[in-house]
This record gives sequence, structure tokens and C-alpha cells, in this order.
Amino acid sequence: MSVMHRSLATAVALTAATALNGQTPAAPPAGAAPPAPAIPRAAASTRASVEVAINMRMIGGTWRPAAALSGPARIAIDYGQPHARGRNVVGDLVPLDTAWRSGANVATHLTTEVDVTIGNVFVPRGLYTLFTVPSSTGWKLIISKQVFEWGTDYDPKQDFGRVDMKTRTLREPIESLTFWLIPTPENAPSTALPHGVLRMAWGTTEASVDWRVGR
Repeated sequence: MSVMHRSLATAVALTAATALNGQTPAAPPAGAAPPAPAIPRAAASTRASVEVAINMRMIGGTWRPAAALSGPARIAIDYGQPHARGRNVVGDLVPLDTAWRSGANVATHLTTEVDVTIGNVFVPRGLYTLFTVPSSTGWKLIISKQVFEWGTDYDPKQDFGRVDMKTRTLREPIESLTFWLIPTPENAPSTALPHGVLRMAWGTTEASVDWRVGR
């Protein structure tokens, strides 16, 4: 075999071996349409959080300004944020007269690094889950001891407390479920412990409850 023929035979053998090893995709059948490229999709809901910093901590049984090393204490709410996208909210996406996850997917969590009172329920610092019970006659906020559960895994035996919420109808609908932790105005008396309003709204419904640090 001449040198040229040996080189050609070697090239053909290498090409066949490469194809057998899967390094070169097989050609599509004649007339077949090429596969469509994968298109990234946005999730139906997002994740959101809100927090307020408290420049005080309980030290030796007394409220004191937050130390430089420890920094301010946090009160935070982390939640799955569903979007209306043209759908009816309360009564459809938000069920009436049953415990609702107050969000989407994983349950909504409250983290507080200070003792707080929400409505009339004293809540020691720690991690909790928040559910709500929407109703045509008013909303209730459920503070649950169970944590890290899926949002539909509500267990009434884990209730730490229930709080009545104030509701009002908004003029303009809110597209995405939103929580706020609105703190005390800066001009409040210096002797008053931090306090404010926990507010949530979606569609044309807003529900709120007061909170304050300590008892």
C-alpha cells in the first residue's frame, strides 16, 4: 500500500472511531426539522424578604443599645412571592376560611432576634412560620412553631398564637404579594421601645397588625 493510501485509510478509521465514541452526533434524517433550542422560563413565583433593624438588644435583663460587635437585631420575614398575572386573588388564589401559606411554595418564615409582641401575642425571639386565614369577615394571622415545612403542610397543633388583622380595600391592585415591616417614626419618644406595623397586601386587599419589641 502506498504512503498516500495508508494515510487515507488511517483518516477513515479515525473518523469511524470518533463517531462510534459519540463525539460526533449522527446527522438527522433527511427532511427532519432541527431540534428547537431550549428556552429558559421564569418561575411562576419569586422569593422575597423584608426586615427591620432594631438598635437595641436585651442584655442582663435590660434593653441596651446594640453593641458594636453584635450589631442591630433583626426582625425579618422571608416568603415566596406569587404574582396575580390577571387572575383573581382573594377567593381564588387566596382561599377563604382556611389556613393559607401567606405566599408561595415553602412556608413563610418570621425570624426575630428580639422578643416581640404581635397584636396581643407575645413571641419570644426565634424562628416561626406565618399563616393567615382570610375571611370575608376579617383575617387572622397564625404564628406557628413548626418551621421549614412546605407551605401547604399546616398543622394546627403547632399554633403558637392567632392574631386578628385589620383589613382594607385598596384603590389600585398590587400585582405581587408584598410584606412590609414598617418601624416607629424617628421622632417617636426616646423612651418608647421600637414598634410598628406588619402589613401584607395582594390584589386589592391589605391586612395589617401592630408589632412592638418586648411585651
